[in-house]
Amino acid sequence: MDIQRIVLFAGLAIVSYLMVLAWNEDYHQQPQTEQVAQTNTGSTTGGEDSMVLPEQNQSTGTSEEFSTPESGEQIATATDSDVTVEDQFVTVRTDVFELTIDRVSGNLIHSSLTDYDKSLNSREPLKLLTNTNSRTYVMESGLIGRNGPDSRANGNAPVYQTNADSYELSDGQDQLTVDLTYTTNDGVKITKRYQFERNSYEIGVRYLIDNQSNEAWKANFTGKIVRDQAPDPTAQNSMGIQAFLGMVMSSSEDPYEKFDFGDLSETPINQSVTNGWLAFLQHYFLAAWVPEPDQPAQFQTTRRGPLYVMGFVYPATTVAAGDSVEVGARAYVGPKIIDRLENVAPNLDRTVDFGFLFFISLPLFIILEWFYGLVGNWGVAIILLTVLVKGVFFHLSATSYKSMAKMRAVAPQLTRLKELYGDDRQRMSQEMMALYKREKINPLGGCLPILVQMPVFISLYWVLFESVQLRHAPFMLWIQDLSQMDPYFILPILMGASMFMQMHLNPTPPDPMQAKIMKMMPLIFTVFFLWFPAGLVLYWLVNNILSISQQWYITRKIEAETAGKKY
Repeated sequence: MDIQRIVLFAGLAIVSYLMVLAWNEDYHQQPQTEQVAQTNTGSTTGGEDSMVLPEQNQSTGTSEEFSTPESGEQIATATDSDVTVEDQFVTVRTDVFELTIDRVSGNLIHSSLTDYDKSLNSREPLKLLTNTNSRTYVMESGLIGRNGPDSRANGNAPVYQTNADSYELSDGQDQLTVDLTYTTNDGVKITKRYQFERNSYEIGVRYLIDNQSNEAWKANFTGKIVRDQAPDPTAQNSMGIQAFLGMVMSSSEDPYEKFDFGDLSETPINQSVTNGWLAFLQHYFLAAWVPEPDQPAQFQTTRRGPLYVMGFVYPATTVAAGDSVEVGARAYVGPKIIDRLENVAPNLDRTVDFGFLFFISLPLFIILEWFYGLVGNWGVAIILLTVLVKGVFFHLSATSYKSMAKMRAVAPQLTRLKELYGDDRQRMSQEMMALYKREKINPLGGCLPILVQMPVFISLYWVLFESVQLRHAPFMLWIQDLSQMDPYFILPILMGASMFMQMHLNPTPPDPMQAKIMKMMPLIFTVFFLWFPAGLVLYWLVNNILSISQQWYITRKIEAETAGKKY
């Protein structure tokens, strides 16, 4: 009979496991973000990845955008003109980028990050900036104002000339400069210069203005991030926290201020900022504009049809006749890596958002990264970090386990008290408390290790969730991405089994209902952990195994000490 029951339970468990796998296959897959509904209203007729020109993103007919600090009036930009030219796109390849520059206005309209794959099983590099039927995300820069060629009042958008259609950072070359040139009808030569460096996601964008006309030339430099409301293509589909998708602005008044699409729609920003920056964040990656140090800039946001425009405008740059001037800013298009962002601009590293427990998360990440440097595997690094955290809480856990072991040892006495005073709850309670006091037992001591570890658990969750280093980081065997859930739920099941084993080392609660609830806890936690990142479940599993070892040793020791003791 017992064998039949075991076989029956095993069969039900296997069927349940297969049903969960099937359900996950049908309803819990990563969203196909490249197939989202088209938000652009442009006239493109190409396929999904067909290049869409910036001027084709217009739908409202309005051309008003940023205002200059001098006039306060909105300036019509020329990016919505219908200019098209042959050989319109210039490609740039560095050791970390594949970029496309549109010779019309000279904007960055495409960037692939060659060190990051689009998805776990894809060798296609991740596209961050893009301008396709499914998503618009480009970085514009230009000269607007009185003589700015990017102002609609001065005609169509400028068409820049280049010496080549493609540029590449060669082996042994540390810097790459791409010059785009344009000469106005008045004889003002404008060189738009992109500067790249090896192993860097920073991009220098500069204008060299050589005024060979007979009059003073005047215009305002502007940098913009243009994004539609398409979903985050790198969003994580695990249960729990969603990464922020929206703009962040840093100023002296507020070093880190978030604006989601709703905020940008309701309240446009128009604020003078010096030594600040603005960025658009998605999970793991960002694009940012960083104005020159000590250069005042008017940070602004607006709408361009279905697109959100976020950027800044410098005060007017005046170039006297026969003179030349240089003006520009820096852009960052890449992963959210703290070390890199710290070197770009103050507070830009805060875009790696470790949540409200950042003061715990950041040290955990530093230690985790140090362990990774030693072993070269993030899964092993998580195990070593778990051992370290367990060591830190060793004595606290030992105190709790001793309390629980003593409660387990006096369980027969509790049973006897229940038989004697079960009908008198007040007397029963008095006798129990007297027993606990006599044996120096804290009934709540068993909860303490879990409560103490919860901040560490939550902090580690943020570390695993927010660290791009763990994106697609393999552990071993079937775990090929520690930032995603276990595809076969093996780790959560092992974690639940370890919780079940640990429960058998704990004393049985005297209250029958509480005892039933405690028996259900491993099952509840297993279901809860099914869609958690595998790295987090690995941490919890290793922590349980270490806890079981420590608790088993203490329990046996206490039981040996109390063996034969008469009450």
